[in-house]
Amino acid sequence: MNQLEVLRESLGQCDEIVLDALLMRNRIVEDIMAYKEANDIPILQPEQEAKQREWLNRRMEGRRHKDEVTAVFEEITRNSKRIQARKLFDYNIVLIGFMGAGKSTISDFLRTVFAMEVVEMDQIIAEREGMSISDIFETYGEEYFRNLETELLIEMQSKTNVVISCGGGVPMRERNVVEMKKNGRVVLLTAKPETILSRVKDNHDRPLLEGNKNVDFIAGLMEKRREKYQAAADIVIETDGKDKLEICEELVQRIRTLDAEE
Repeated sequence: MNQLEVLRESLGQCDEIVLDALLMRNRIVEDIMAYKEANDIPILQPEQEAKQREWLNRRMEGRRHKDEVTAVFEEITRNSKRIQARKLFDYNIVLIGFMGAGKSTISDFLRTVFAMEVVEMDQIIAEREGMSISDIFETYGEEYFRNLETELLIEMQSKTNVVISCGGGVPMRERNVVEMKKNGRVVLLTAKPETILSRVKDNHDRPLLEGNKNVDFIAGLMEKRREKYQAAADIVIETDGKDKLEICEELVQRIRTLDAEE
């Protein structure tokens, strides 16, 4: 056996060690999830990820291949998050609510803590149509836009572990609500009109609010939508006065409770 063959054999032995370690690590991740569920411990603990990152930085300080090793650990962490997400949700999470209620913020946070795919419906539709939502409304009308929403909701039913962030008007169409329910759990995020105004006042891609950015108009429109929003929702979460970690932990806890009851 020449030196190259010896080195390749050593590399193969390293691969066996790495593979066994990864399989063991994944089992431990599942065991941690089971322990948290059994003992009613919060699922989301981002401080643990921060500790792991600090540990890795200390271990790799001044070492060769620091960037490459860090990249591998980042992917390992992402995969652990995916394992957690699959254990928690074997379906999609559909976020609904008035514009500015926090759907984009919460969907981004779920992407961070669970490595879940996020579909921002307005963004996807705008990209596919090659124009802004405002321009779609102006060029083709609201009915055309609502049909695009329905088609996208149907398309998403072929996936799991996706966070679908819906535009504010999506639940107003009964057909859309039917398609939402086929996707998974529907979560309604709510906020006070004053909070909504503070979040959307500088945004100019909200066709229904342009020229009407005031508390009275927002409150009136929210009231018109309230009944259909609540009828569509599996759970309702108020976002006022809560940070994104608190909101997401409540979302996970409420969904787990709902799943356990069925």
